Amino acid sequence: MREVLIDKVPASALDYCHQLWSDFPFDFKLTKSRSSKLGDYRYDPDQKSHIVTVNEDLNTYQFLITYVHEVAHRVVHNPRGRQKPHGIEWKMCFQRLMLPLLRPEVFPEDILRVLARHMKNPKASSSADPKLLAVLSEYDESKIDGTTLKELELDTEFMFRTRAFRKLQEKRTRAVCLELNSQRRYLIPMVVEVEVMQ
Repeated sequence: MREVLIDKVPASALDYCHQLWSDFPFDFKLTKSRSSKLGDYRYDPDQKSHIVTVNEDLNTYQFLITYVHEVAHRVVHNPRGRQKPHGIEWKMCFQRLMLPLLRPEVFPEDILRVLARHMKNPKASSSADPKLLAVLSEYDESKIDGTTLKELELDTEFMFRTRAFRKLQEKRTRAVCLELNSQRRYLIPMVVEVEVMQ
């Protein structure tokens, strides 16, 4: 497990992430980029196994937050219970697991400031917090030309995470976008960087 995480999380968080896996065992998988989610937790009742996945293309800080988010699901999972996936039990667990990481040795100051605020009442996804998403995206290795979805006119076609979309409508913090291949509609945060199609 340590070998899998070594290039994925900040070095100062590696031992802690490995310890979480050791304390709460689960199968861990890196996945290709998914536009609908950054990570996932599942329980297989037949195998009685816990599975955590995280998108492999995330920067180290977003990977770390997503990893701990999914581990929190693993920790609070109760096969007989009917708790909400992002209910109070999960929020409290996520806060508790993130607390040792909210240090300047782990996160840069700009992320730490926004992340500390986010953790007071964590959302179901870091993507649902526009300020956190914006500061995390500053550390993406694959920054394009700085064009955000918010800057695009309606009906503009663009590439986002290797998929082609058309911007249809603006909501408060997200845009309704049509994926051109599947013709399905997605809500995409307006602070993400995109590549305009020529």
